[in-house]
Amino acid sequence: MDEWPMGWSDSVAVKGRLQRYWQRGDFCRAAVSDTGLFPLTIALKQPSAAAMVSAFPALQLWVKGITAFAERHGLQLSWRTVNHRTLGRQQLPTAVEIASVEAAAAILGKGGALKRFTQLYRATLQRAPALQPWLLKRPLKVLELEAAWLRLVEVACWLQAHPRPRIYLRQVSLPGVDSKMIEAHRKVLSELFDLLLPPFAIDDEYHGTRGFARRYGFRDKPAMVRLRPLDTNLQLLCSDGEQDVMITAAAFARLPLRPKRLVITENEVNYLAFPDLPESLILFGAGYGFEALAAASWLQETRIHYWGDLDTHGFAILDQLRSHYPHAESLLMDRETLIAHKDAWGQEPKPERRDLPHLNAAEATLYDDLREDRMAPKLRLEQERVDFAFVERAVAALGVP
Repeated sequence: MDEWPMGWSDSVAVKGRLQRYWQRGDFCRAAVSDTGLFPLTIALKQPSAAAMVSAFPALQLWVKGITAFAERHGLQLSWRTVNHRTLGRQQLPTAVEIASVEAAAAILGKGGALKRFTQLYRATLQRAPALQPWLLKRPLKVLELEAAWLRLVEVACWLQAHPRPRIYLRQVSLPGVDSKMIEAHRKVLSELFDLLLPPFAIDDEYHGTRGFARRYGFRDKPAMVRLRPLDTNLQLLCSDGEQDVMITAAAFARLPLRPKRLVITENEVNYLAFPDLPESLILFGAGYGFEALAAASWLQETRIHYWGDLDTHGFAILDQLRSHYPHAESLLMDRETLIAHKDAWGQEPKPERRDLPHLNAAEATLYDDLREDRMAPKLRLEQERVDFAFVERAVAALGVP
């Protein structure tokens, strides 16, 4: 307690030390395995000889308080005898000894939690002994997930018995388990799966919650592509009227028509309002994700234009696109467009700073100006702020591919 001179150790200090052990999971581990932690001895910070004289009433209260704390919890105190020149013979407590993990948990009011962890630990080992290292490493996580824990173990055991099942998560049929529950606990389930599954059942190409389904052989929602023709002679559907369609990445890869040009834009209104362009399609982009286009080998023979925000992240997305399609060209992402729209400049919340190796010389120079704040701090020109007549002129200048 801070009131004691020079920070003498009292019951609050002892509980603080025990709390640190609890938060590290040490007590849970000690409850189910021989960690050598108990009996646990906690040394008590002692008063100096000078403090014994200057704060003798406090000293007496301190000894009384520690003694009462030990008696209340059935703890052993170690003592030392001090022959003080002024005060004479004094008995001071030097350490408190806690015999068992159950006693330590009870002091913190964690006895029930410790018992529940022990029960979950034993139940888990009966079902999946290979999870023991994880249980010992992250015992407090087990308690955090207590309500769902044994169902998560059942999911892990089910997948161990049915590796790479090629079904959707919705099709996993286990008592008390649904797809929302699995999706909500993908991070923990990934750790359990990695312990239980053989190497052939794990695709290391995929990681994290986004790659969860593919990593463990579940079917994933198909990647989708949204596009529309910019030339009335190109028909995606066998019907008249506006053609704005969303198709799977697999269907996009096998697209029967072969446009000579593909425009990619990140803004939906620009996607919908983009001017007509001969033998061209426009695709509504997806930021940094170009996985949906990867299987479309015909794009290697198609002229590609990318129109993103004129800021550091716009150039970073262009750079990523170029890593897949080196022939991709930028559209309206140049210094002329930026200068012409100075009254529409804004600020980018978190600019990109890394080098972008796939930009051409003019793009790289402008990118450097943006990331170094040479023109204005965190400068950006959002693509929807570009004057539409300016857009129409730029698109008309592209001509026939």
